[in-house]
Amino acid sequence: MKDQTLLTLTAVVVLLLIFFLTSFDAQEKAQNVLGFNKIHKKFATGTAKVTPKCSLSAVCPSDHFAFKIWSGAANVVGPKICFDGKNIMSNIMNNVGPGLNIVVVNGETGVVEKFGYLNMISGNSADILAYLKGIKPGMIVLVASFDDAATKMTDEIRQMFVEMGSTLISSVKQRDNWVFAGRTGTKIKGFFEQRAENDKKTNVFDGWPEMVEVGGCFPRTTSVLKT
Repeated sequence: MKDQTLLTLTAVVVLLLIFFLTSFDAQEKAQNVLGFNKIHKKFATGTAKVTPKCSLSAVCPSDHFAFKIWSGAANVVGPKICFDGKNIMSNIMNNVGPGLNIVVVNGETGVVEKFGYLNMISGNSADILAYLKGIKPGMIVLVASFDDAATKMTDEIRQMFVEMGSTLISSVKQRDNWVFAGRTGTKIKGFFEQRAENDKKTNVFDGWPEMVEVGGCFPRTTSVLKT
């Protein structure tokens, strides 16, 4: 009798083990078929998607800064300057003005040191030149025109931008639109620059050309670039 009871208990235990094993296997197969395991693994091992900064189409390398500059539209809509994912100047922020809107950034750390606008319509050319001369070597300089950038422009002021890498500043005349990103103290030809000429035949606005923009990944300042 005891042997029969023992055999019965053993049989029950075996049946329960078979039941649990087959049930687990079936559940695993069902999850695989439905894709639950794949989804779980995807969330478990996946990384957060990195979004490009300043409306760029791609993410910049770690040793570069994302930026984008939009010029103003006629004398109505002000320019916009974005650096490292943050809007520094814009019409909405109410911190832009006629002339050259300028942002000065520490080229090594990416810290914005100062920003404002140089009034190229009614400002003092000597003061504007002094401001530009006061920018330390190695600084990243972002510039956007609004309304008019040339009335108070002098050859000395143009030369300051040439030494930052500009190749178009010598051609900028009254009511042209101009955007530029360069670096002080390097005298290396820049690639981040656009200009729209004020021409009655092609002007989009009454008396002003189309807006222009430029953006990309600006390399950090290094000790090599400073020398």
